[in-house]
Amino acid sequence: MRKLNMIGWLAVLVVAIVLVIQVIPVERNVSTVPPGQSFEKTEKVPANVAAILKVSCYDCHSNNTRYPWYSELQPGAWFMARHIKKGKEELNLDEFNDYSKRRKKAKIKSIISQIEKEEMPLKSYLLLHPDAGLTPNKKKVLLQFFQSELEL
Repeated sequence: MRKLNMIGWLAVLVVAIVLVIQVIPVERNVSTVPPGQSFEKTEKVPANVAAILKVSCYDCHSNNTRYPWYSELQPGAWFMARHIKKGKEELNLDEFNDYSKRRKKAKIKSIISQIEKEEMPLKSYLLLHPDAGLTPNKKKVLLQFFQSELEL
């Protein structure tokens, strides 16, 4: 039997680490919102706006994430969990109804700004979810809706 050289041992070590980290669980973002309390219901969101939000925003900004196959693999699952946690800390559409009127307005202004500056959805998210991209028409629909919400 041949002796493993340094690169061989390093490869074995890397494979072993990758296999071991697969058993470390990651908390899932699963909805805890009572029926009827979702953003679409409480804010009377039109169906076309709700459809865009569901595909482009809800995975990181709600209490219910659609988990693709790669979310089962580490370290990708950790990366995804961190993004979801940070996204929900910034804005959680499932808890929007609990925000004060002032906070709601601030969040809506931030949403408008980030859509206009093309800061959301994140580029890293779009790499794996190209359907979440905002076309000029989708941007227009969202901006019109959120601007109308500011006027209420």
